[in-house]
Amino acid sequence: MKLAKSVLAGALAAAAFTMPAIAQTAGAAANVTVGATVSDTSGNPVGTIEAVNGDLAVLSTGANKVSLPLSSFGAGTKGPVIAMTRAEVDAAAAGAAAAAKADAAAQVAKGATVTDTTGATVGTVESVEGEFATVATANSKVRLPLSAFAKGPSGPVIAMSAAQLEAAAKSAGAPTAQN
Repeated sequence: MKLAKSVLAGALAAAAFTMPAIAQTAGAAANVTVGATVSDTSGNPVGTIEAVNGDLAVLSTGANKVSLPLSSFGAGTKGPVIAMTRAEVDAAAAGAAAAAKADAAAQVAKGATVTDTTGATVGTVESVEGEFATVATANSKVRLPLSAFAKGPSGPVIAMSAAQLEAAAKSAGAPTAQN
């Protein structure tokens, strides 16, 4: 009997570790659709699918939204299953966000060229003070929080073009580059 329990425990442990492999082959069968509740391998709720875009699904845990490959999901009795708990997903998202913030902040330095998401030049970092950086464009100076920057291939990136940033600065009454 003791041997049978050991064999059963070993089989259950092996099944738990093979879930990612099963999920990779079962991604299409997992019925990953908007609104589906996702559970972990123990049946506990992890979150809800908010969007499906190509081969990625956006999973909301309530605290975080993460994009996961459809191949990460397996088919469970109550809907899609992933091999992570809600706490593990939230911890991974927090770690990724912290790393991205640190990477972006490392690029925001005096003299760095700031680009937009298309790679076009927006301006130059004139100064960095605490949690803010001043970006000088052709016509204005704008103080932006460090959280407005993302890590780019050749320096900091913001989600606005130079024209959009200058228009926002003008409407906010920011000083012009000549001041």
